[in-house]
Amino acid sequence: MSTSLALSIAAGGSIGLGVALLIGWLTPARVDLGDALTRLTPTHRAPTLEDARAADPTERLGRWAMTHLPARVWARTPRAELTLLNRPLGRFYGDKLTFAAVGLLAPPFLTTLYGAIGLQVPFVIPATASLLCAAGLFYLPNHNVVSDAAKARVEFRRTLSGFIELVALERTNGSGVRQSLEAAADIGNTWVFDRIDEELNRANLSGVAPWTALREVGDELGLPELHDFADIMRLSGEQGAAIYTNLRARADTMRAALLGEELAAANAESERMTIPGSLLGVVFMGLLIAPPLLRMLLHT
Repeated sequence: MSTSLALSIAAGGSIGLGVALLIGWLTPARVDLGDALTRLTPTHRAPTLEDARAADPTERLGRWAMTHLPARVWARTPRAELTLLNRPLGRFYGDKLTFAAVGLLAPPFLTTLYGAIGLQVPFVIPATASLLCAAGLFYLPNHNVVSDAAKARVEFRRTLSGFIELVALERTNGSGVRQSLEAAADIGNTWVFDRIDEELNRANLSGVAPWTALREVGDELGLPELHDFADIMRLSGEQGAAIYTNLRARADTMRAALLGEELAAANAESERMTIPGSLLGVVFMGLLIAPPLLRMLLHT
């Protein structure tokens, strides 16, 4: 394939993508209620010029796409996972567009290199590969975010069990519910302790009960473990119940659940490690049997 033909393919793909985006923009679509309410919320601050300058090019691209492209272009946005990882939504959208552009342009570029060394590739192959690569790489950031969020949730649960132990110790020293939560949050220096401390400070300034703030964080980040912990603290705060035993039992239950999950994951990894060994044994047996079989076939 000549260079001019490869450039024509790239230009045609870019024009086709632009026309598709234009049609999607002009076509009447159902308004995303959640996105509209977020934009109209008084606490929502629109990105300023300074924010756009401070952001990297990928995030600026994502912010531009958030403003000019319809919400249905993104299919599913893992908002809870992004909030848990503390990643900007604009950066996520920018990564999706950047990856899709790389997938769209990589096959024509490789086809041009092959043409330069004399290898002719049919037109259908780079065209199909461009569409498939663009679609696959467009959803790759979703997979990365979900995978990273799963690891972060495990770390949060592991750290939360230690935080509950600290709160129980603070309660035995006579501290109140709010004081014990704040004192325990000040002890740790990980991102989990920082996140809990931030939410407790925000609840204190807004006059919200700390257990209500913890439950809201659990809903926002998809962490049901915070719900049970918040319910225990609510019983102590509203009814004055003794919760030391309940907190210790809850921490032990969380650690036991985490240990069970880690053992299951280790067993699954061990089973997967036996597959390469089995395949190697089959290959070795084939190498031993192949020479006699070939001699028999040649003599017959």
